[in-house]
Amino acid sequence: MSSAEILAVAVGLAMDAFAVSIGIGTTREARGARPIFRLAFHFGLFQFLMPVLGWGVGSAFATAIAAVDHWVALALLSFVGVRMIRSGLAPADNPRRPNPSRGWTLVMLSVAVSIDALAVGLSLAMLNVRIVYPSVVIGVVTGALSWLGLALGHRLGQRLGARMEIAGGLLLIAIGVRILLDHLGH
Repeated sequence: MSSAEILAVAVGLAMDAFAVSIGIGTTREARGARPIFRLAFHFGLFQFLMPVLGWGVGSAFATAIAAVDHWVALALLSFVGVRMIRSGLAPADNPRRPNPSRGWTLVMLSVAVSIDALAVGLSLAMLNVRIVYPSVVIGVVTGALSWLGLALGHRLGQRLGARMEIAGGLLLIAIGVRILLDHLGH
């Protein structure tokens, strides 16, 4: 597998993380250097780890997860999306606003945007491709595109305020639905 092919796979896998990052970037809680670093780092880390996991465990596990991965992604993205919508509808001084760059929300988002990378790892194992280089490229590209998406979402959020947080939540749900429809359409 050539470097150009690996880069194309990395960009393709990173698109969900990029779109989710735009949505998250609209939230007030995901602004600043630390939250942006946490989100981009974790999205990149999970995108690095999932192909390694898929490559390592073989076809039995990947086949089992492939049957439900789209449902898992839909559930996780919808859960976080609904929380973002509720947060966007809440008064600005609400102290209980969820922070997508911390805790279980961060883990759920990281899993949701990287679950397809598990199948990519399995495919790379079947092609007898060594996994370290592709996984590093996938992780770095995802981290960089996530950072870019967060910055873009932040700018949109500053201009449009809470409406963008609601739109970001709807975007997360739409991404989950798209993932589900893509898998059901195959």
